[in-house]
Amino acid sequence: MDYEVLTVKPMTARIGAEIEGIDLSEPLSNKVIDEVHTALMQHQVIFFRDQELDHVRHKELGRAFGELAIHSGVAGLADHPEIVAIHADEKSKFVAGENWHSDLTCNEIPPMGSILYLPVVPEVGGDTMFASMYAAYEALSPGMQTYLDGLYAVHDGEHVYRPIVNDPNKRFPCNTHPVVRTHPVTGRKGIFVNPSYTTEIVGLGKAESDGVLEMLYKHCANPNFHVRFRWKPKSVAFWDNRCTWHLAVWDYFPQVRSGYRVTVAETQRPA
Repeated sequence: MDYEVLTVKPMTARIGAEIEGIDLSEPLSNKVIDEVHTALMQHQVIFFRDQELDHVRHKELGRAFGELAIHSGVAGLADHPEIVAIHADEKSKFVAGENWHSDLTCNEIPPMGSILYLPVVPEVGGDTMFASMYAAYEALSPGMQTYLDGLYAVHDGEHVYRPIVNDPNKRFPCNTHPVVRTHPVTGRKGIFVNPSYTTEIVGLGKAESDGVLEMLYKHCANPNFHVRFRWKPKSVAFWDNRCTWHLAVWDYFPQVRSGYRVTVAETQRPA
């Protein structure tokens, strides 16, 4: 893929690229937006270094790629409800995203992508891992691919957010999506279940459902499908939720890791 404006440096053959030659604090031209989107579609997650983003510019950046979604599980900032704080320090009992997942697959229409900006990171540790669900699907046998195509799975936010939300009246989404989805832009197929939100495969007994999901989770955990991003202060990660998993590694306690995330909405249900 040739880029006229950006410098795109792949990090692995299957997933991930670092993007150079762009200042995200400035309004982006249509050409730059198109090339960033192309890089995201090609590499599934892209990374930027040495960026300065205030809340307004962070939201403007997200809106260059779609409408912003309000998080259905946790509250955003008081003055910027589209922005969720991501923070961990010496008082933290848990951290956001420390299990493999794709963001908010419990939603009726799960989001297109997420843009995370971390101005403060630990001196060591705190990496984020990403997994390609394209690569995971394509590595399955043809027979398993055929079996999984057409199956549906339940994605529930209740068990994810109830332990951390004090409001007993708050209700969390629960929806059913294909086990294998076709990406609406690239047309590639990818696995679309994950250990955080998926609770069962529709139409299978519990033992069968648990067995199939366990097999898929173990399969997707293969490091050959992964890229690992080592954060530096003021780095940005932009990932496509429709074809990736991610996991925030909490190996830096009691150091501080702090930043903000916007979520870019999708317009159609998984298919």
